[in-house]
Amino acid sequence: MVKEECKALLDALSKVTACYRHMVLTIGGTSDSQNLREELKKTRQKAQELAVANRNKLTAVLKDKTVSKENKAEFERLWVIFSTCMEILEIDMRRALELGQEFPLNVPKKHLIQTGMSGGTSGVAARAMSVQNMKYEAEHNIDVVDLKDLENEINQVGEMMYEMEMKVNVPQWTVEAKQDPGAELKSTISVGASSIGMISVEENKSFCDISKVLAGIIFSAVLIIAIVLAVCVVKLS
Repeated sequence: MVKEECKALLDALSKVTACYRHMVLTIGGTSDSQNLREELKKTRQKAQELAVANRNKLTAVLKDKTVSKENKAEFERLWVIFSTCMEILEIDMRRALELGQEFPLNVPKKHLIQTGMSGGTSGVAARAMSVQNMKYEAEHNIDVVDLKDLENEINQVGEMMYEMEMKVNVPQWTVEAKQDPGAELKSTISVGASSIGMISVEENKSFCDISKVLAGIIFSAVLIIAIVLAVCVVKLS
């Protein structure tokens, strides 16, 4: 039961973290707006809430000495995935801070990044957080106020990651994966490779057939020309 809860929390954190990264990449672009900045704020706060829930669950289980060796190995694997999500979240929060400082909304004359993307991003955030009809009451200087909050939250995430390492020491290199890297893609790749191989073989066969035909035509033409020249030489002599 606890394992399933941890997996569900980790899955939710992964989705929200991915959503946050997607939206961070639009800062300074043609779809940048006060709504985007507010969505970013709510999304990262949701990610931090899920992170705290993940940390509390996994920390309690990994500190429990009654957990079997097999289950502990599984929880350690989840802990490594969780730590990776936190690192990604911190990196994206720092990126959002840098881009927010570089492209403030209250300076309309500053040229924004022309990404070629347009449209709203609330749909992405709504799907990641299972919220419908997200509405925001953005302040006029939301980017200025939010950047200060973002700096504080980055420090909080860094402190939480440090505390995690102090409370639970699970070196990543000691955790074994349950399957080979990209194992879930092997079936698709093998199918694709086989189809590509069949196509390439068929193309090679057709190419070889055409080459043989052309070689035959050229050889016949050369032979006919040689015969004609020989006959002409005999007549002249």
